[in-house]
Amino acid sequence: MTRATSPDHGMGTGLDLERTGTVRRLAEQHASERGALMVVLHAVQSELGHIGRSDVEAIADVLNLSRADVHGVVSFYKDFRTEPSPEHTVHLCRAEACQSVGAEALYVDARRAFAGRDDVEVDEVFCLGNCALGPSGMIDGRLHGRLSSERLLGLTEEWVR
Repeated sequence: MTRATSPDHGMGTGLDLERTGTVRRLAEQHASERGALMVVLHAVQSELGHIGRSDVEAIADVLNLSRADVHGVVSFYKDFRTEPSPEHTVHLCRAEACQSVGAEALYVDARRAFAGRDDVEVDEVFCLGNCALGPSGMIDGRLHGRLSSERLLGLTEEWVR
């Protein structure tokens, strides 16, 4: 069923059909692989940025799964997005090694600094493998160590509008 406006990405019918075609192509391409659902979900997110409601329906159809099965996997794994990513992301480690050197205060300060900003997402992760240089974080996909609130704000100062 085609909608005039998609509830999950607000695009018109032509773009919905194009997106659905891309999702179906990716699902068909990987349908015979072991663990196809995970492979397809990663491929869709990689190519299209997120997995929308209509994407779940198309994937379920191609892989002969229920929409509930596909939605359950999408909603279970934190790394799958159901909405487009914001312009900027800050992922801060909150695992034990980073906690021991101030990660909790850094996380609280970062959440406060970017509160109300739709273009910035501050999220927690549990270990970036940079334990010796904690607190660690990823800022727009780039790993940084020995973060402090001041250093974080310095690294993101160009985001201030």
